[in-house]
Amino acid sequence: MNFTLQELAALCGGELRGDPTEKISGAAALSEAVAGEITFYADPRYRARLRKTRASAIFVPLDFCEQTAAAQLRVENPSKAFEQVVLKLAPKPISFAPGIHPTAVVDPTAKLGNGVSIQPHAVIESRAAIGDNTMIGANTYVGHESIIGESCLIYPNVTIRERTRIGAHVIIHSGAVIGADGFGFELVDGRYKKNPQIGIVQIDDDVEIGANTTIDRARFGRTWIQEGVKIDNLVQIAHNVIVGKNSVIAAQTGISGSTRVGEKVMMAGQVGVIGHLTIDDNTIIAAQSGISKDLPGGAWFGSPAVPLPEAKRQIAWIHRLGKLFDRVKALEKKLGL
Repeated sequence: MNFTLQELAALCGGELRGDPTEKISGAAALSEAVAGEITFYADPRYRARLRKTRASAIFVPLDFCEQTAAAQLRVENPSKAFEQVVLKLAPKPISFAPGIHPTAVVDPTAKLGNGVSIQPHAVIESRAAIGDNTMIGANTYVGHESIIGESCLIYPNVTIRERTRIGAHVIIHSGAVIGADGFGFELVDGRYKKNPQIGIVQIDDDVEIGANTTIDRARFGRTWIQEGVKIDNLVQIAHNVIVGKNSVIAAQTGISGSTRVGEKVMMAGQVGVIGHLTIDDNTIIAAQSGISKDLPGGAWFGSPAVPLPEAKRQIAWIHRLGKLFDRVKALEKKLGL
C-alpha cells in the first residue's frame, strides 16, 4: 500500500513541508528508514540520528525549526501520527474464529458467551464463565468458577487459577500465572506450616498483564488490580496487594504482600517494595529502587529510596569522593601527617 505525503498530511492533520505527490510505502525508525519510508522525531536525544536518517519524510513537532533533506510533516504528536501510518501499512491483525477447537477440554457446566474462541488444548474447568468475543489461547488453563469478561485476549500458556475474577477488555500475555498461592508460611514447632490461601484475584477492566508475570491470590479477601493498570513482563505481585487505577509497573518489579499502590503510580524496572506499605497516588519510582517505607507521592530513587533531588545530590557526592580523597592526602602531606 502506498500513500502520498498529501494523503498522510490529511490523515494525521499535519502541516506538510515537501512534495505533496511523493509516495510513501513503508515506515521505520530514524536509524533504519530508507527512501520511500516515513519516520518520526520527538525526542532531542535522537537529534544525531535525525540528521543521518535516509527516510523520505519525517513526522516532527509543530515547533520544529531544523532543516532536513527529508520532507517534514509537522504534527502535535509525532509518535501518535507515526503510529497511525504504521497501522495503515501493517498487515491485518490476527483474528481467531469463534468456536471450540476439538482438542480443547471444556467442562459441560462452563458458560461461554457469543463469539468465544477456545484454541487447541485449552482447559476450561467447571462453572467457569467466559464473556462474549473473548479468546482463550492454546494450552491455557481457566480454573473452576473463574469469570472472564467480554472481549478479552488470553494468549497461549496462561494459567488462571480457580475463582479468579477478570473484567472486560483484559489482555494477558503468555506464561502469566494468575491466582497462584500467596507466599504465606508460619513457623510452628520449628517447621514452616503453610497458611491457607483462600482469597481470590480480581482484575478490573482494561488491564494488560505481561508475559511470565505472576499475581498471587489473597490469603483472604482479594488481590486487586484495578481498572486501566498496565503491567510489564516478569513482574511479581504478592497476596492482598492492591494496585490503583491507571498505574504502570515495569519489568522485574516485585511488590510484597498487602501493599497498597495508589492511582497513576509509575514504577520503573526492578523496583522492590516490602510488604504492608502505602504508596500514594501519582508517585514515580525510578528503576532499581528499594521501597522500605510509605511514600507520600513525588519522585523517588535509590535503595532505600529517597526523594529524587536528594538521590541526585547523593550520587553527585559519591562521584566527587575520589577528588576529595586526593585533596585530603595533599593537605596531610603539607601538614606532615
